[in-house]
Amino acid sequence: MYPSRFRYEAPRSLDEAIVTLRDGGDYAKVLAGGQSLVPLMKLRFASPELVVDINNVPGLDYHRADPDGTLRIGALCRHADLERSSLLKNSQPTMAAAAPLIADPIVRSRGTLVGSLCHADPQGDWASVVLALGGSVMAQGPRGRRSIPMADFVTGPFENVLEPDEVAVIPAAAGARAGGYLKLERRVGDFATVGVAVALEVSGDPGQMGTVTRAGIALTGVGGSTIAATDAARALTGQPLTAQNIEMAAGLAADAARPRTDHRGSADYKRHMVRTFVTRILGRAAGGPEVGSTAERAA
Repeated sequence: MYPSRFRYEAPRSLDEAIVTLRDGGDYAKVLAGGQSLVPLMKLRFASPELVVDINNVPGLDYHRADPDGTLRIGALCRHADLERSSLLKNSQPTMAAAAPLIADPIVRSRGTLVGSLCHADPQGDWASVVLALGGSVMAQGPRGRRSIPMADFVTGPFENVLEPDEVAVIPAAAGARAGGYLKLERRVGDFATVGVAVALEVSGDPGQMGTVTRAGIALTGVGGSTIAATDAARALTGQPLTAQNIEMAAGLAADAARPRTDHRGSADYKRHMVRTFVTRILGRAAGGPEVGSTAERAA
């Protein structure tokens, strides 16, 4: 199918993009990577009257770390940029583990992290990663900038709190030094049947059972939106990564899941995979091999 008719604008500055969006009202969409928007338009599940292409706006394709360790990622930073990033490999293990698991190489070459967050797909990988990291989305509009915690950004399936004339420009993730991301998918490039992101800050050497000073655990694909397993994270905070504490956190994370039985598997199976993934990531953080970019294939 072909999309419905729409007006196309390609502003060359962020201010121009915001003005264009304001004039477009509720029926305007921002185009960055287009890996979610364009297929929806071709299927006519989305029919915007105005598409604002921000790919000509300079200075939005970065990812960098501030002196305090906060990671900042521009709206045009591609998944592939993060997959190849030495910065993530050295300082953000949870993001480094997730980056190679985003869809397939073609999507990763064009799609963006910010676009994925704004799309708010319950099976999207990046939302759970940024949520586990305690990150925020920076929205810029005619009234200036505002920082929105990731926990408040997504309001439901494919819904976020951005105003029609706002652009998400910089999600920020607090520093974390241990953790990972594991994903169950039926085939390469598929949406997550279950995804688990864990981000930890640990005092001392994680391999020597240091104390967890901050924990974040978030779940993908097991509810109507990304789920923050706050009780599981709270059970780890202030504690060493012992086998008993890991088992408790994994159980609480499984309890937080709200899966449905469907063609991808039963609710009990998905909850079991949440428990398994949390146990595996925390076990490796406690002293096993470092968590890498691992996807489990469903039979």
